[in-house]
Amino acid sequence: PHLPSDEQPKEDAREKQPAEGGGDLPGAPVPSPGAGAVGEPAEPPQARTPSREAEADFYCVKWITWKGERTPVIMQSENGPCPLLAIMNILFLQWKASGVKLPPQKEVVTAEELMAHLGDCILSTQPREPSEGLQLNFQQNINDTMTVLPKLSTGLDVNVRFTGVSDFEYTPECIVFDLLNVPLYHGWLVDPQVVQAVGKLSYNQLVEKIITCKQASDSSLVSEGNGPPRRPAACSPGGGWMPCPTPLSPPPGLVAEQFLESTASQLTYHGLCELTAAVREGELSVFFRNNHFSTMIKHKGHLYLLVTDQGFLQEERVVWESLHNVDGDSCFCDTDFHLSHALGKEGATAAPPDHHLQQRQVDQDYMIALSLQQQQGQDPSALSDLELARQLQQEEYQQQQQQ
Repeated sequence: PHLPSDEQPKEDAREKQPAEGGGDLPGAPVPSPGAGAVGEPAEPPQARTPSREAEADFYCVKWITWKGERTPVIMQSENGPCPLLAIMNILFLQWKASGVKLPPQKEVVTAEELMAHLGDCILSTQPREPSEGLQLNFQQNINDTMTVLPKLSTGLDVNVRFTGVSDFEYTPECIVFDLLNVPLYHGWLVDPQVVQAVGKLSYNQLVEKIITCKQASDSSLVSEGNGPPRRPAACSPGGGWMPCPTPLSPPPGLVAEQFLESTASQLTYHGLCELTAAVREGELSVFFRNNHFSTMIKHKGHLYLLVTDQGFLQEERVVWESLHNVDGDSCFCDTDFHLSHALGKEGATAAPPDHHLQQRQVDQDYMIALSLQQQQGQDPSALSDLELARQLQQEEYQQQQQQ
């Protein structure tokens, strides 16, 4: 999702900006109205123009054939609230279990309608057992959820941990996924080689750690109290081991910063492998990456993301996008996961040209030009190609005017 030009992200008190420690940190989530720890708009609601506000309240519906039934998919415009759409598309795709449907032939849906469907689905999770403890716990969860639901259309506070594909710092927003039994995954895992420097820290904690290490004036704080590095006996006159004045390996703070720089896409190959192994076959889930929430499924051992870009609204053969590369090199598939002929992500599916149709059109244009010359009593060989083209163009223009 793109940040509208008239909105600016506000500073998050929980996440200190890397500029305080000197320099920007690559890999930091970009604030957006769709999601993220710093994804809430800073301007008051009255600062928005009515046209933009009305545009954000309506979302187009794309109807696909999913498991033999016409199923709606909510498409996302430039300012679409991706957390809400990702969850609702899961409920629509598994309508047999959730019971969430839209009227047939519905082409546009409002945010209020989506919220109403989501609220009904959450209320249906009420425990059937008459236990007083369960009922009180459910009532408390509902109260917490009601305060979270409005954020689905503005941004969720999600903070990943680099230790597992389903590890997130617990925030009240996570209760929505828990109540609906919708798995939430990410693929931003730390490689085993640098796991000691990152550890079990979340993204916010890792940023604070890097800033602290950059501001540290003594080497002991930079190396985080791990003791001075040591060098072999060849460095000391008397043999044995002795403290080394310069570290043999980068300090953990520098390693952590290098990790964020090298994983700016917020997806690592180690994370992609762990993600493929963790997601169950046929499981519908939400995938979080770069402050964007996507509907994800695993089909025959491969991961796919639901295509919700409004540019593909009329493309029936573009439904899923493969997730097999950290660099974004993906393929488009239809509803049955067959490879589509879409050549780009701009929404244009270019079919291979039919050379027979092109040649037939050229021959037809030539015959029309010859007929036009004979009607005017001209010798075809006396006219140049340019004059023939002009006559043909004039004839087509006259036919369009008559129509």
